[in-house]
Amino acid sequence: MPIIFRRRSRHQKRYWLLALSLAAAFAAWAVGLFGFVAAIPQTVTDPGRKTDAIVVLTGGRGRLGEGLALLAAGSAEKLFVSGVYRGVDVKRLLAAFKDRPAGLESRISIGNAVDTIENAAETAVWAAAAGYKSLRLVTSDYHMERSLLEFRYAMPGIALVPHPVFPQHVKKKGWWRRPGTAGLIIGEYNKYLLAWARIQIMRLTKVR
Repeated sequence: MPIIFRRRSRHQKRYWLLALSLAAAFAAWAVGLFGFVAAIPQTVTDPGRKTDAIVVLTGGRGRLGEGLALLAAGSAEKLFVSGVYRGVDVKRLLAAFKDRPAGLESRISIGNAVDTIENAAETAVWAAAAGYKSLRLVTSDYHMERSLLEFRYAMPGIALVPHPVFPQHVKKKGWWRRPGTAGLIIGEYNKYLLAWARIQIMRLTKVR
């Protein structure tokens, strides 16, 4: 066989190997995506269980209101709000909640995390300082899996009770037909994959 044909044959094989590899990678990603969507909580499990404290991650509708309702209902004695803008104190944070029960302000602490990694890190420090062993974690349903991943890594000795909030603007039924929801879920799934990979690398590095 002439050299030119051999080279062309080699290039074709490399092309098909690359194409098959990319197709397999996409298929694995897609299967994982639908598994991720299936894992998004549909209900609040164990709603009556009391914990040492409640943690609310800011950044989504209804999260803080749900945390305040849980605190007022006696689900825990303390509430930590992670991800508050710097310069905002508890009084200003609660200003929008006019109908809140009296006496909550003194039971609330705040942190200034800017992402989920920092949410977990600053909560771990706060919980360790107080000696807490259990936390109820309040965040949006689509954000719960990544939050639990980060929190379990940051505080392996603390029991976490997930308490999802269900934003009305996120329509999960037929989500793939809704550009806004699809973009949100796919983006969150990709962030979850990156967080998982980062944590695996950090664990391997620690072992070595």
